[in-house]
Amino acid sequence: MSTSGTYSSYPSSAPSRPILVSIIAILVGLYGFLVFLLGLLYIVGSSLFGSFGGVTFFGTSGIEAGAIIFIVGLIILGIAVGLWHQRLWALVVALLFLLLEMVLYGIAHAFLTWQFIVSLLLFVYLIAVSRHFD
Repeated sequence: MSTSGTYSSYPSSAPSRPILVSIIAILVGLYGFLVFLLGLLYIVGSSLFGSFGGVTFFGTSGIEAGAIIFIVGLIILGIAVGLWHQRLWALVVALLFLLLEMVLYGIAHAFLTWQFIVSLLLFVYLIAVSRHFD
């Protein structure tokens, strides 16, 4: 091949994304999208049907509760994008969330639930692949 071509025999310096990190990012993204849609539906439903018959959510009206759920969904989507692009801040937020989840499940259910075990496995895995994040 001529030297004027764009072919390079050197490996790219971009860090590779472990397949399980990709799967986690996609699943977190799907979850975030569903939470986002739930918040949007709650806002629209509350607007159209008057706060679902006057029912409140943690002491707030349906529109306010929907807005909170909507924002949480956007935050989760942001974390998923950060994980996909292997951003360190997204890894830290995900690890903090998993740690909080493990503590809450551990206290509530004596550390013997499948939620605790899955959270623990994800926590250990994300720490193991943390060198791929920048």
